[in-house]
Amino acid sequence: MSAPTKTAPGVNAPGRASIGARTLRTDRWWFAPLLTASLLTIWVAYATVRVFAQRAYFVEPYHYLTPFYSPCVTASCNPDARDFGTWFGHFPPFIPFAILFLPFILGFRLSCYYYRRAYYRSFWFSPPACAVAEPHQRYSGETKFPLIVQNLHRYFFVATVIISLVNTWDAINAFHGKDGDPGVGLGSLIMVSNVVLLWAYTLSCHSCRHIVGGRLRTFSRHPLRYRAWTFISKLNAKHMQLAWTTLGTLMLTDAYIALVASGAFNDPRIIN
Repeated sequence: MSAPTKTAPGVNAPGRASIGARTLRTDRWWFAPLLTASLLTIWVAYATVRVFAQRAYFVEPYHYLTPFYSPCVTASCNPDARDFGTWFGHFPPFIPFAILFLPFILGFRLSCYYYRRAYYRSFWFSPPACAVAEPHQRYSGETKFPLIVQNLHRYFFVATVIISLVNTWDAINAFHGKDGDPGVGLGSLIMVSNVVLLWAYTLSCHSCRHIVGGRLRTFSRHPLRYRAWTFISKLNAKHMQLAWTTLGTLMLTDAYIALVASGAFNDPRIIN
């Protein structure tokens, strides 16, 4: 019995048009992946520097804690920033203070359905744009390491919900005045806005939509789940916009706290 004939993959597969050119598009198809790659690279570079800086992360008088360092559960943290106790001893400079939760945040973002599309196209050119041939000869899908880790997205979602609760606690604690009384500053409003958008992005996740309304045969028998599913579906339609917006608010929140903590300027106070 003869061995099965191997077929050419991708654009050279049987039935595909035999076009030698990579694409017949005449527009600037390369601009979107280039812009995406540039913005993601800038954000990752900024976040990496800030995570490993281990300074200017906490404004003690107003209890502003940057989300890049939350929760702070090591003895290296400012004592007033350890809202959840001290779980570890002092960390060396090369270990981030929030090492316990950062892998889950990174895993959630990397396995997010929108971000997959974004970095597949912009960094791996798989494919770089519609009607543009990708340079790869083979594609195994998300069945082998490391891409098989994408299937853990639903579990990263659960962990991110817990982290969002921690960020919510940080935002509530940001309503402090200098004398320990309740107070409101510009930083308080920035942190609350960031948390609201983070919740919107987390809840707009495809996995969240499936958890709420998936596997239901009749919505009429589950009116509360149907209402929740309808609400999350509306958020899900804005998943891409929320993915980018929360990157911006995370950077803004961290940068603002870093500037205030370093003494670059004082936090404008509204109350106390």
